[in-house]
Amino acid sequence: MNALLLCRAAPPAVRGPAQLLREQLLLAPAGTDWSVLVPEGKPWLDDGEPVDRVVTGWATALAVGATWPVLGLWWDADRAGLTLASGFRRPVGYTWLADGTPAGEHEAMRTFADRLALDPVLDVQALEPLTEPDPDADARARLVGLTAVLARTGLDLPPGLHPGDSAEALHAAAEALGAEELAWSGWKDAVATELDVVESGPLGPYLFHGPGARALAAGLIAAGLPLTAWGIARRSGGWTAAGLLLVAEGLVGLAYDRLRNGDG
Repeated sequence: MNALLLCRAAPPAVRGPAQLLREQLLLAPAGTDWSVLVPEGKPWLDDGEPVDRVVTGWATALAVGATWPVLGLWWDADRAGLTLASGFRRPVGYTWLADGTPAGEHEAMRTFADRLALDPVLDVQALEPLTEPDPDADARARLVGLTAVLARTGLDLPPGLHPGDSAEALHAAAEALGAEELAWSGWKDAVATELDVVESGPLGPYLFHGPGARALAAGLIAAGLPLTAWGIARRSGGWTAAGLLLVAEGLVGLAYDRLRNGDG
């Protein structure tokens, strides 16, 4: 069992939020305005949490404070699937059994296409076969077919990074590509990195300027704290990370002046 996280943003924009997950990850470009994160650790083995739940938590954590969506691809011995997170909206997912039998809701794939701003005619038609029975397509083939459709948006997975491969094969391929290892450097550096990313993005003026900035930052913290507590209570690393990322985004807003004054 393993997973890949595909972010519709270039690596510099992904680096800060990904570090806040506090997980062992390898980061590499994956086409035009796409990045791929390869997990080095195996929390679904250590904690006994299903891989799809871990990946959903990670994708949510990455997307909730960003302006770009995150697509998690996951697989184990019995199933494979996708989960798409974008902003504060509820993630959308789809699942196939190991033999490729569709086990998701047909409407979910249309929602998936809509949130990625895919062509409502051509791309949706290309996705349709993934939701229909096909005795010649197993779960791995379904994931590969999905990435082939997303190639129209600029996605180009690096050589050796194939959905469905073993964790060892993916790690070896990522290292051979010279993928960047994201190491946890502590909250101060991580928040400072995230500060630079968010300030330069479209949310910067709202987080750091104007009368609503402090209220927005406090709201992010208020939303993140109970989510963090819920994730810890359920021993869910992914949802805990989502809560911590919300809290961090709020702290970035509140600490903006202090950090900038300190840098100056």
